[in-house]
Amino acid sequence: MQRRSLLAGSAALGLAAPGLARAQARTEIQLWHAMTGALGETIGEEVKRFNESQGRTTVVPSFKGGYVDTMTGAIAAWRAGSPPHIVQVFEVGTATMMAAGPAIKPVHTLLGEAGITLDPKRYLAGVRGYYSDTQGRLISMPFNSSSAVMWLNLDAFEKAGLSTTALPKTWREVRAAAEKIKATGAAPAAVTTAWPTWVLFEQMAAIHDIPFATKANGFEGMDCELQLTQPFFQKQMDFVLGLQKDGLFKYGGRDNAAEGLFPAGEAAIGFNSSAGRARVAREAKFKWASVPLPYHDDVIASPKNGVIGGASLWPLSAKNRPVEEYRGVAEFFRFLSEPALDQWWHQQTGYVPLTLAAYEKSKAEGYYTQNPGADAAIIQLSRAEPTPNSMGFRLGGFVEIRNIIQEELEKALQGQQTGAQALENANRRGNVVLRNFERANKG
Repeated sequence: MQRRSLLAGSAALGLAAPGLARAQARTEIQLWHAMTGALGETIGEEVKRFNESQGRTTVVPSFKGGYVDTMTGAIAAWRAGSPPHIVQVFEVGTATMMAAGPAIKPVHTLLGEAGITLDPKRYLAGVRGYYSDTQGRLISMPFNSSSAVMWLNLDAFEKAGLSTTALPKTWREVRAAAEKIKATGAAPAAVTTAWPTWVLFEQMAAIHDIPFATKANGFEGMDCELQLTQPFFQKQMDFVLGLQKDGLFKYGGRDNAAEGLFPAGEAAIGFNSSAGRARVAREAKFKWASVPLPYHDDVIASPKNGVIGGASLWPLSAKNRPVEEYRGVAEFFRFLSEPALDQWWHQQTGYVPLTLAAYEKSKAEGYYTQNPGADAAIIQLSRAEPTPNSMGFRLGGFVEIRNIIQEELEKALQGQQTGAQALENANRRGNVVLRNFERANKG
């Protein structure tokens, strides 16, 4: 009797009494992810902390390749009847996962069935908006999130006679700075960007409260259409082409091809994901700063929230999956949302904190004073309540659509077509992708 009481007391305290782990079977949860290197190790540490925090559930993380391979592999596994419990999916795969129907168990349903309450408003506005339905309910679990920010070479700014404290906030100010940088030869190039479509069109649509597509950017239905031919995108395209024509913009390639230009000192102003902070800190041989993206002040006086990059965690269903397994997934999600762990994840990885509490905790402890600009993406993601135009994108075939826009942009930069023709072609070709996705996934 006394031994039984001691064992019960040990279990209540979360301590592993001798033989107890063997006597009590733990529920195993499979987590498929797409992170390698240091990020993969950080996921492993995060999972280890959860497994050691309680005695009922063991999460087993497995690297399954890049984001596309991980997502398609999980869907194939579901069709074969052996899906993981959780899969990490990049943000542009959201519409594909939504279309998977019975393969997913929406997070709000999962938490509700487990009796766990996680108020969506605990998360940064720009984060929760992307992964919620039109009623504000979480569909997937926010995990690794970033946003695009503007990176500035302060040594080049000083050489060009520009202020290193009053930094550009508008596109007008960016152009004025670029002109001085070119005139003084302060850097080989004035402006460049990684992820051209994400930065120059998707982010700009969100922060200027302009629809990228109808139906709330696809949130309200697969029968949406791109809106790239409207005046705002023409203004943005003309601005970029004008920079290039005047020798102020260096195009470095599609997706992340240009992300090395800024830390190498090849461009004084660079646009890239906030998750690139570790690389800039490691490689840049100059003083630098990161600030929110610029906006057109003749279009909007107070910019809205930017949109996120990164990925979220999706719970998958399975035939005859025991209720305790779903509960284990819900408990893991609750653990990930604890401010202390969220703060640790943010500071370890460079991704933004998911919760406002973790952000406030980091701020109170002086993290952003010690690491200036580490909060640029957070400010950008949380400075306004998301609108239908800034919640994010729920577009089928979004990876293909991004490539189409980049291809048409390249033709315009090369002088093969006008900006208007580039937008018209991207809009037409992108809508074909949307209709093909709609036909393939209706019903």
